[in-house]
Amino acid sequence: MSRRSWAFDIAVAAVVGVLGQLEAWTGMMSTHRQGPLWAQSLLYAVTSLLLVARRVRPRTVLVAMWVTCTLEFAVFGSPEGNAVALPFVIAIYTGARLLPTRQSLWGLAMGPLMWASWALLDPMNRNAPASTTLLTLVWLSPFVIAWLLGALVRVTRLYAEQRRVTREQRASRAVAEERNRIARELHDVIGHSVSVMTVQASAVRRRLTPDQVAERHALEAVEAVGREALTEMRRMVGVLRQEDESASLEPPPGLEQLDRLADKFRASGLPVEVSVSGSPQPLAPGLDLTAYRLVQEGLTNTLRHARGPQRAEVLIDYGPEQLQLAVRDDGQPAAAHDPAPEAGNGLLGMRERVAVYGGSLTARARPEGGFEMLATLPLGPA
Repeated sequence: MSRRSWAFDIAVAAVVGVLGQLEAWTGMMSTHRQGPLWAQSLLYAVTSLLLVARRVRPRTVLVAMWVTCTLEFAVFGSPEGNAVALPFVIAIYTGARLLPTRQSLWGLAMGPLMWASWALLDPMNRNAPASTTLLTLVWLSPFVIAWLLGALVRVTRLYAEQRRVTREQRASRAVAEERNRIARELHDVIGHSVSVMTVQASAVRRRLTPDQVAERHALEAVEAVGREALTEMRRMVGVLRQEDESASLEPPPGLEQLDRLADKFRASGLPVEVSVSGSPQPLAPGLDLTAYRLVQEGLTNTLRHARGPQRAEVLIDYGPEQLQLAVRDDGQPAAAHDPAPEAGNGLLGMRERVAVYGGSLTARARPEGGFEMLATLPLGPA
């Protein structure tokens, strides 16, 4: 337990103890008192002091309270008042909140024992009719309610923790899947580049004269290494590729295909406007693919999750050192009582892609309504 927890438990015990002393000496909140006042005062002091250890030894505290109360009731008779039940109620609630279900049943069983000790050792109930004794069952309800409330808090906490763990596992799985996808796509891009290098080396080798032996051997070594690299990369891609996924024969997409991508979303009912500023320049294949995937994911999120969007806009700005992307929509703003949206698996994957190139990604709701995804990708080495 932390110092804050100890301080809180000591404060609770102090408040309960003060209320008990007021009841013992002044009769406040007491129906009737039994025995000398010092005996009640001592009983309430002991039971309130035991509350300090209620979270460390919840079952021990319950048993100690019951034994203390039963001894006092047997010697002086059981009084009636809030100070008799309040410490026991708090202890039962604590046990039900902290202990596993089976162990917390101990506290539920101690409630009837406490009630039986109080009812049977009360001198006022000895000569009372059986119906009057049965009416005292109402004093059993605070113990049961305390246990049910503690069990509810414990179950709610466990459910929230399970949801958190499930959410983290889902996010980790999504990130791992996206990393595999990134690796496959980058392997394809690199494989294409290595293939071009190998072909170029072969073409140059064929143009050499017979007396250029050293140059021919160097180019043959380049060709051999290139073919070996392509073979190993095909093996790696085969390992990373899922069983139901076939190899793509199309070249990896890039920003040159952005208009065709926008047409697909327009055909799905989402008006898309594309705006390009700056001086367009050729991008490295992997960076070009990442930029394309960012726009694709942003428009997909708009189509799936936006609240009544009228249009979406894609802004691309070619700067001297970085490429800036923005995908925005004008969906309706979320209601005040709506829960804050969680980051989807797609955005988690996009963050992984941006991190590969040392960029940054921001996804947020717009104050005027809608959602936007902003990305910055360095054009130089990450």
